[in-house]
Amino acid sequence: MAAPKTRSAAKRPTRTSTASARASTAPARASTASARASTAPAAPTVPAWHVAPDRTKAWKRLTALARKGRSMDLRKAFAKDRTRGTAFSTEALGIHLDYSKNLIDRATMDALFALVAECGVEKHRKAMFAGEAINLTENRAVLHVALRAPKGAVIKVDGRNIVPDVHEVLGRMERFADAVRSGRWRGHTGKRIRTVVNIGIGGSDLGPVMAYEALKDFSERAIECRYVSNIDGEDFYEKTRDLDPAETLFVVSSKTFTTIETMTNAQTARAWALKRLKSPAAVAKHFVAVSTNAAEVAKFGIDTANMFGFWDWVGGRYSMDSAIGLSTMVAIGPANFRELLAGFHDMDEHFRTAPARRNLPFLLALIGLWNRDFLGCETVAVLPYCQYLHRLSAYLQQLEMESNGKRVQLDGTPCRWQTSPVIWGEPGTNGQHAFYQMIHQGTSPVPCDLIAFAHPLHAVGSKEGGEHHDILLANILAQGEALAFGKTPAEVRAEGTPAWLVPHRTFPGNRPTNTMLIERLSPRMLGRIIALYEHKVFVQGSIWRVNSFDQWGVELGKVLAKRIIPELSGTAPSKAAHDSSTNALIARYRAWRGR
Repeated sequence: MAAPKTRSAAKRPTRTSTASARASTAPARASTASARASTAPAAPTVPAWHVAPDRTKAWKRLTALARKGRSMDLRKAFAKDRTRGTAFSTEALGIHLDYSKNLIDRATMDALFALVAECGVEKHRKAMFAGEAINLTENRAVLHVALRAPKGAVIKVDGRNIVPDVHEVLGRMERFADAVRSGRWRGHTGKRIRTVVNIGIGGSDLGPVMAYEALKDFSERAIECRYVSNIDGEDFYEKTRDLDPAETLFVVSSKTFTTIETMTNAQTARAWALKRLKSPAAVAKHFVAVSTNAAEVAKFGIDTANMFGFWDWVGGRYSMDSAIGLSTMVAIGPANFRELLAGFHDMDEHFRTAPARRNLPFLLALIGLWNRDFLGCETVAVLPYCQYLHRLSAYLQQLEMESNGKRVQLDGTPCRWQTSPVIWGEPGTNGQHAFYQMIHQGTSPVPCDLIAFAHPLHAVGSKEGGEHHDILLANILAQGEALAFGKTPAEVRAEGTPAWLVPHRTFPGNRPTNTMLIERLSPRMLGRIIALYEHKVFVQGSIWRVNSFDQWGVELGKVLAKRIIPELSGTAPSKAAHDSSTNALIARYRAWRGR
């Protein structure tokens, strides 16, 4: 597959080579590291329309409105406006969003929509879809939307339509997935593949494992997928201890094929497989790669015909619908994977074309920004009332916190406002018996996204038609109601509660929630949900004037770890190059390990 054309190094430097689908079809773009060493890139120019939020009139209005918001009584608001529940809700693509239980009114929403206009968010959105290099610190386009564009679409990078390249990789993925699922792909000893183990970390793990769990009901149960990400050897041991190497296929997911956690696990997997399969030729039948580094892939022993590439305009946390989703495609099949992509594209088009006041990503983003910057809420709980989505909160942690967990603006100056909240959560009624106590009666308000589906995938229960789902839905609706309206001291006293116990049984209410009632979970709907949150992140990052598409914050610890590794193993003496705490911990570790 031909790689996209590049601009000159001075105009558009890149940090990594661009993927070619196959080493034999087109060479990957050369690294520009040496060019950058001799010619430092110029500081990027932030577009004039990319206005800092606190320089806008809307921000000042919102600051004035925040006092009213903090003291808002949702009981009174709903009593005063009988249409509030419908006025502050909207529906699109089978997703009904009710945001009426937030501490907002019409004036608040008007000011938030004005903020969108004054901060140039719609111009920023247009620039992203047009393939402009909006990732300013790395001078790259941001085009995860191209990964799910239909065949006839035209999306250009450096004047080249990249959509055919995307579909060429998809076609190769489909042929490979069909071969594994049908049994045509056989292991070194001739046995069928029964287990696919994805080895990756971060975006190369969180998306695929979340999608696999979410869509397990659509998967081929004769093939199990497992996911190894942690450098902790216990992870690899537990994921492989009961497997037969002759029936196991590893997908090594690393763009550069140098990520230390992934490649350490991959080398361990190679040794584990060859211990039983004996011949180095077995590697080509039990390992494939999602990477751009053909030389290292071949050196590992993987046939580069089984290397599936992606591009530098795809960030790791936005890559689950690229070749990173290979294990997902093997699990659910090419047709369902295409449906997943179609769902992403549905939401892309909704985000691109729907008016802001009825635009799901805009609404989620603006409500979240209001809670974070003006009401002082530091966390958001994502609470899916669906066991299949039990990894959704973990996935969204990376999506939101790695994207918008930034402290400086695009021009390098400090942000004068708060950015990403902490994202956390667990599924359904499990969370109710764990941390909802704090959400209801704690000292720190926690906005919640409550997510449920109208139709279960399985009607389970002792009654005909099953009663589990009605109980589940009753719980999510009750939680939204309880968080919003609470329970007053007068109501508690009216129940005959002793006076001393009244404060303990009082619920303050006025805890903000969004409720998303969704028609049914399917591959297409999962794509819509994930794209909804992707574009929410885009809108918030655009207003906060941060680069949502780099992740320099993950680098420092990795660099220091590489320095410490030989000091722990004893192959290099510690030269007291660290602080007294780190030096003492290294010494204690070596003493306990007898080194």
